[in-house]
Amino acid sequence: MRCEDCAVPDDRECTDHTTCIVAGGGPAGIMLGLLLARAGVDVTVMEKHADFLRDFRGDTVHASTLRLLDELGLTEQFAEVPHRKIDRLSLTVQGTEVAMDLRRIPGPHKHIALVPQWDFLELLASAAQQEPTFTLMRSTEVLGPIVRGGTVVGVRYRAPDGQVRAMHAALTVACDGRSSTLRAAMGMTPKNFGAPMDVWWFRLPRRAGDPHGLAGVLGAGHAQIVIDRGDYYQCAYVIPKGRDSDLRAEGVEALRRDVEALVPWLAEHTAALTSMDEVKLLNVALNRLRRWYTDGLLLIGDAAHAMSPVGGVGINLAVADAVAAGRVLAGPLHTGTVTTRQLARVQARRWLPAALVQAVQRLIHARVIAVAVGATGPARPPLLVRIAARTPMLRRIAAYGVAIGPLPEHVPTFARR
Repeated sequence: MRCEDCAVPDDRECTDHTTCIVAGGGPAGIMLGLLLARAGVDVTVMEKHADFLRDFRGDTVHASTLRLLDELGLTEQFAEVPHRKIDRLSLTVQGTEVAMDLRRIPGPHKHIALVPQWDFLELLASAAQQEPTFTLMRSTEVLGPIVRGGTVVGVRYRAPDGQVRAMHAALTVACDGRSSTLRAAMGMTPKNFGAPMDVWWFRLPRRAGDPHGLAGVLGAGHAQIVIDRGDYYQCAYVIPKGRDSDLRAEGVEALRRDVEALVPWLAEHTAALTSMDEVKLLNVALNRLRRWYTDGLLLIGDAAHAMSPVGGVGINLAVADAVAAGRVLAGPLHTGTVTTRQLARVQARRWLPAALVQAVQRLIHARVIAVAVGATGPARPPLLVRIAARTPMLRRIAAYGVAIGPLPEHVPTFARR
């Protein structure tokens, strides 16, 4: 639709109009685009990169999201995507092991799937592109909102040819992550809960006969998570918050020694790590907006509530946000009657799950991770770890919380295939 056909006052830069703009082609953005398109809503997803082949860190697709793929009719397509299944999670803290068996959780999927996020996004995007009302604009960077009388009526963006253009829409949804451009431009500041650690990400080769699954070891002053990705291990090395520069200056040899001390069986693999340039920093943030919306704008996923990597649940909460938004907003968008009150309904539906998960993450930060990374020598495991190790019911609850989570969503009927 051309801008002269829209009800929004003309803008000299405005060239197009759609019903819903989604800023960000991550899991929440593509999922929301797919759901709205299956409802017949004109939806445009703007993704600043040319493709999805980037260094994603969150590659876990949990049981709740796997069930959503079933409901979307994408089970067979997902089965063709290379992935690993994990049905057991293990964490060793100061010599005490806490293991969670996912085979006891309810539902058809009793595991977590590890899949490259670019493959997961391409799967969703391919399904969405079968719908005539879906548009994915790659190499398109959202620069900021267009505001008229206090209402967001669209966005300005940099097109693939470098030109700055504008698009009007009845609703804009920010799915542009924890550094959201739209959130910053609207002056919406989340409450920061802090975090005691940052994370270094790197890869090590995996050999035949090596352990499989997902395991973590927290020792005195440092911690290591090892994730089986088939032909390699994705490694997360936990460091004290703000110590990246100091520790990086010690060099790759020091990192290799620390990894080998924590996980001795990796000693034959660490030689593959030759430079600190191969080690990427994840600046851990844990925050949440008080209000996820304003007139004409909704924020979901990390733009509304940045999650800690604890539990690897961030992607799945973002996807659940998108499903809730699609359920609540598809009808009003289709009829052109979406209101700010309906945006508030999305937050009302998703606030409690986000707040509950963040509360648990904050507890683990304070009682487990801070104690481990702050220790200067051998110490007794934290009380929370000792209780979990002795309480099977608590471990089953934790397995459910990680794999499914509180108040899981279901795909609305109109989007099922």
